[in-house]
Amino acid sequence: MYLWELKMFYLSGYIVLAVSLLCSLEHVTGKCIPSKCVDPNTCSLSDDGLSCKCAAGYFGDQCDQAVLMNVVCGKDSITISVIEDFFKYFNIGIRSVHLTNPECRARKEVIAGVTFFTVRTPKDKYTFCGGQPVEKNITHVIYSLTLMSELQVYRNIVRDSAIKIEYKCVYPFIRTVSLAYPVLPVTSEAVLRMDELDATVELSVYRDERYVDVYGGVPTVHFRERVFVQVSVTRPRDFFNLRVDECWATQTANPNDTSSLSHTLLLDGCADDETVSFITKSITYRNGTMAQGGQNGVSSTVRFSFEMFRFIVEPHELYLHCIVHLCTQGHGEACVPECKSIVKRDAPSMEPLEGLVSYGPIRLVEPEQPKMNMLFTLMLPMAVVWIVALFVLILIYIAKAGNRHMVSDCPS
Repeated sequence: MYLWELKMFYLSGYIVLAVSLLCSLEHVTGKCIPSKCVDPNTCSLSDDGLSCKCAAGYFGDQCDQAVLMNVVCGKDSITISVIEDFFKYFNIGIRSVHLTNPECRARKEVIAGVTFFTVRTPKDKYTFCGGQPVEKNITHVIYSLTLMSELQVYRNIVRDSAIKIEYKCVYPFIRTVSLAYPVLPVTSEAVLRMDELDATVELSVYRDERYVDVYGGVPTVHFRERVFVQVSVTRPRDFFNLRVDECWATQTANPNDTSSLSHTLLLDGCADDETVSFITKSITYRNGTMAQGGQNGVSSTVRFSFEMFRFIVEPHELYLHCIVHLCTQGHGEACVPECKSIVKRDAPSMEPLEGLVSYGPIRLVEPEQPKMNMLFTLMLPMAVVWIVALFVLILIYIAKAGNRHMVSDCPS
């Protein structure tokens, strides 16, 4: 897994990013209107109340626009993408945006209808583009690059700020360990490509609704025990909204196997099994961090559960398959399915990227049926017969003994 770190020089210091992209816009106030600064989560007023500045991750006259930014730490390249609206607000054109070496310039890239300024740096161009000396320790290698804009000079003065963003990718050293017995994967991944950006979608199964303990191997579940499923975009994080359009279970690993049985869990983004429920409450991890709920289409993670079942014929193990859609976060509610209406709507008109992710098997632990020993079953009726027969013989013996006694007592 690759981690990355970001620093914006008009902002305050470093922010380590392991699970999300954050940016601090502390010193870029733009045209923030003090009278409009009413939400302390998005802006803050100066001590004299005459000026204001946007909080981390926001910009605009009212600090109501979120900075959509992403860094992809790839195997052979490092890519940064920043939403075009951010640069437009500061009157910065595409020709002014580049890395430390001006020859490594940004270009416009449209991802699902949203325009970004993007710079992709191959590893063999890292030094040429102005990459900082590579940092190494016993566990990681760190690459650092800087995205910047040129000052807009008019005669011998400037009136607009220059942007300077430092971003880092932290790569762990990879060690290969040979095991005597293979360890089954606890998750299943699929890589989807939207325009020129790769996205990794992961399907995992957890032990309970806390979504803390993932199954470490093949899950074994009892009848009607709830199966807790999580589908999430793991790379890039918090860049796409995820919509799970359809999920179904099969008896084999082939999602399109027509020779075996299947059962639908989700259809058109909505529950199609009476036991399916989406986990909408926030999740608290062991380290104290919070994760938002798993409502379909609202964030980069979808969580739902269903009651375990089996097919009427063997094999009884299940394989899960889910069709997913990726939507850029700017589309908002367009990615959320409408499940309360009688007629479910089609996929969003923006035509988000579609892909398939699978998981399995999940094995059923069937309860032991009460079984009577066959030998005992066969012997029981015979034993009853023998007991009755013995009882009859005893009665006959007693009767005969009584008769003999009576005969012997009679006078001759």
